[in-house]
Amino acid sequence: MGRQKGKRTSIAALTLVLTMLAPMSVLAAPAAGNSSDLTYEPTKKIVVEKAKLLTEKHGITSLQYALMDGGEIVVSGQTGKNDKNNKVSLTSDTIYGIGSTSKMFLTAAVMKLVDEGKVDLDLPVVNYLPDFQMKDQRYTKITPRMLLNHSSGLLGSTGSNATLYGDNDTYLHDTFLEQLASQNLKANPGAFSVYSNDGFTLAEIMVERVSGMSFTAFIHQYFTEPLDMKHTKTPQDVVDTADMAGIYSPLYEGQLPQENYNIIATGGIYSTAEDLVKFSQIFTGEVQGILSSKSVEAMAQEEYKRGMWPEDSDTSISYGLGWDSVNLYPFSEYGIKAVTKGGDTISYHSSLIVLPEYNLAAAVTSSGGTSAKDQFIASELLLSALEEKGIITERKPEKSFGVPVKADMPKEVSMYAGMYGANNSVKKVEMNHAGQMMVSTLTAPSDSAQTYTYTADDTFVNDEGTEKLKFVKENNGRTYLWSRSYISLSGLGQLAFSEYTAEKLESNEISEDVNATWEQREGKRYYVVNQKYTSTVYLHSSPILSFHMNEETPGYMSNSKIIGANEAVTELQIPGMAGRDTKEINFAKMNGVEYVTAVGGVYASEEMVQPLYSGKQSLATIQADGYARWFSVPATVKGKVMTVEMPANGAFAVYDQKGICINHTVVSGQNEVVLPENGRIVFAGDVDSTFEISLKK
Repeated sequence: MGRQKGKRTSIAALTLVLTMLAPMSVLAAPAAGNSSDLTYEPTKKIVVEKAKLLTEKHGITSLQYALMDGGEIVVSGQTGKNDKNNKVSLTSDTIYGIGSTSKMFLTAAVMKLVDEGKVDLDLPVVNYLPDFQMKDQRYTKITPRMLLNHSSGLLGSTGSNATLYGDNDTYLHDTFLEQLASQNLKANPGAFSVYSNDGFTLAEIMVERVSGMSFTAFIHQYFTEPLDMKHTKTPQDVVDTADMAGIYSPLYEGQLPQENYNIIATGGIYSTAEDLVKFSQIFTGEVQGILSSKSVEAMAQEEYKRGMWPEDSDTSISYGLGWDSVNLYPFSEYGIKAVTKGGDTISYHSSLIVLPEYNLAAAVTSSGGTSAKDQFIASELLLSALEEKGIITERKPEKSFGVPVKADMPKEVSMYAGMYGANNSVKKVEMNHAGQMMVSTLTAPSDSAQTYTYTADDTFVNDEGTEKLKFVKENNGRTYLWSRSYISLSGLGQLAFSEYTAEKLESNEISEDVNATWEQREGKRYYVVNQKYTSTVYLHSSPILSFHMNEETPGYMSNSKIIGANEAVTELQIPGMAGRDTKEINFAKMNGVEYVTAVGGVYASEEMVQPLYSGKQSLATIQADGYARWFSVPATVKGKVMTVEMPANGAFAVYDQKGICINHTVVSGQNEVVLPENGRIVFAGDVDSTFEISLKK
């Protein structure tokens, strides 16, 4: 996805339980059995139990899964609730958003054009999109391969107005090239692979331009129709909302409207688990004539090794073309090649794992949860199937680094203490004379510091033995914190990660005048003004931002380096997930209001917010700039009932003093709300839309 969250982040809040088992010898046996002489009853039984565990204890509303063996769907099921009253049944045809698993459709589309001789992976993208340009002249070196292996150097996620409720507006797709034109690159094209949604949106436009077809029409003609994927759709198709899995939020009691992610190739496709395993037949080579074997093999190569990357270790992230991993743990433990892609939107999640050598694939889709949790079920389907087929004789034990054994820490190691930047966060690394290292997150002060012990192999290990840290100075002169970890979820299995999780922030001296300007912004609120009225931002993301400096990182605003009175840039160069979604932040004043822009979003300072008129009747009209109108709730009207006569193309949302949404009319359909003390109200809609506001006690 899209939005899209990285797997490392998405599992951080899980309750982690490490299962310690004695090592034993486990060998992969020769291939045996096939779907025709297996019942798969043991696999069905264990997956039913594990899926139920996820829906009952791990925040998943509903979950759907399928296993394909040799072109036949041999296991298919679903669990959980589709609606809270349990009146609408879940079936194998219930449709889910698959988030970033959509990227595999895009990758397949590009490779289709490669097969036809219409695209060369290693020629510049400007050959296919002559109107693609950026401020940073290095953009001319970006190739289609770099878009697909995440090494383009694009900032990451220009996602403003991408995710809308019940609205398939293509605004972001249509203006994407225009938005890129004002951006710089974060790194030299090809320098390293770091997760990038923008690369796939750009590739979507390239596919459309080269093929002369919309992306939706392209995937239907070349993939969904030949593979009989009847339930795979995009927001540009007619989709009956009754066919979609119900989605929910803790911020609203009822079911949410349909969630449309309108940069489709990045994360907007809808599908089912059964359809996804049908799609996998392209990658096992069982279906001929869709992609050449050469293209399928190219997608599964170790693309991540083309640039800077940590040494190989057990992991869930090792990019191919499109694939999140081409060496997925735990299958790598058995000498089995597994390729995978996961996806997350706000509400939907998915995981697809393919074992090309064995013609096996598993897919999981869910409402609620995370793609990482879905991956547990997909892995279980495949491991159990491999056991039933006699390909593996017994399961390998879960891994651990063991309880750390303290060693004397050389003095020079202490030089690595300091501040480290990561994805939207800053970590503080401290060391003591006892050989312990403490890592705390400055951007999450309520989180307790994690403690690690120095060990003989020059690494720091946590007390549970689940994570090992090491400092690495790369050839680019930057210092990285390398984390290797095994994360278990009781009764469900184990995931592995090996990645640079943070980069040391170098000192950044700024002038007193520049520092004073930034200090004036400390704690100030800025309100989004350019989100469409149907945007999910008004309910889920924060439409209200505030900026905070930290005395421990002078010259920085969070992980962004201040380079002027009105500009800050995230200069992190971290491969994998921790360096994703960097941004350029720019401030400008107009008519006494300070505006801040970042990756497509525009926010206005508190000076723009007007107190709501306290009389019985008032109007709010969207002006020619199209910006949303924000109002504060003065003490004179708190507790009053506000009723709004709505325009045809508009909506409003109300927030309490903590910034939590208490009513978004697109979601609730309620145009009447009790006004909270010191709250905020936003009216958004088309230009000239007028809201008629009435107040009563």
